[in-house]
Amino acid sequence: MPETIDLTPSDLRSAREEHPKLRDRDLADKLGVCEAQLLAAQTGRTATQIAAHPDRLMPMVEPLGAVMALTRNPSCVHEKDGQYANYHPGQHAAMVLNGAIDLRIFPSHWQHAFAIETKVESGETRRSLQVFNAAGDAVHKIYLREGADLDAWARLKTDLAIDDQGQTLHCDPRTPPEAPKSNPDKLEILRDEWRRLTDTHQFLRLCAKLKMNRLGAYRIAGAPFVRQLSTEALNDMLHKAATKAVPVMIFVGNRGCIQIHSGPIETIKPMGPWQNVLDPGFNLHLRLDHIAEVWAVEKPTQRGPAISVEAFDANGSLILQTFGIGKEGADTRPAWNALVETLEGTS
Repeated sequence: MPETIDLTPSDLRSAREEHPKLRDRDLADKLGVCEAQLLAAQTGRTATQIAAHPDRLMPMVEPLGAVMALTRNPSCVHEKDGQYANYHPGQHAAMVLNGAIDLRIFPSHWQHAFAIETKVESGETRRSLQVFNAAGDAVHKIYLREGADLDAWARLKTDLAIDDQGQTLHCDPRTPPEAPKSNPDKLEILRDEWRRLTDTHQFLRLCAKLKMNRLGAYRIAGAPFVRQLSTEALNDMLHKAATKAVPVMIFVGNRGCIQIHSGPIETIKPMGPWQNVLDPGFNLHLRLDHIAEVWAVEKPTQRGPAISVEAFDANGSLILQTFGIGKEGADTRPAWNALVETLEGTS
């Protein structure tokens, strides 16, 4: 993405009017700008630039009440209805954790933010908060639902508005995705220390220590740690989880935010290349044609093995992860583990 653009804010607004049905992300790609620049052009009209840091933003989101949380990457969109209660700040990692909204937030990537008010075809006003990284790509979005507190919305816009309300925005070049990185010389160390894991969060630290990354480690680890699945296995997993009523945890994220659904999935409907979960309170939109590799992964924990199904795109970027639910009184892992065993492997 270029650091500067030739298009003026007026040009960007005209393009928005000429393509009313294109999503902001798609229009920005078409124009060769970043999505945040497209929104910045609407500053003073439909957009207000606001403080992006979650320590400032999250406490003012909670009083809004009914909202929809949206986190995406290029291949998957995760949408969850709820309220932003129980925010836990952290310098390097923060989180929102309650019965509906479950987020892992990485504040350094929350660089630009907007409060947006637009008229939709029905004549109603759609209100949203949209957060972007330094490259102007969306990190997290929040859409107000019917019944949200509009007085709290007005306070948020006033209290969080930044001094610079200009219509142009500098965006850094995108950081390219990290290719799969293995270190076969360290394979035995990887396997030995993998057996000693007591928490899934230790795995990435292990990979970094051995100069690997997630997918690179999977490619060399072998059984009993991983099993490569067919690229169709992820879609099969969604259908089986729905038909067998196996509640799951679905993680979708980017460098700035990970969003988690914990519970059942029920209604699955394909549309073109997209496979969609369309349930009350939870929607998932997945580009099946972006799936290049799928792995079943087992990591030891203090509460027994954590088995996941993980999908990656052709660049080696993680699309999504799915686990069983291991909470006390609601442990679905035995049913989930049995489901994973039925998924087709590559050989």
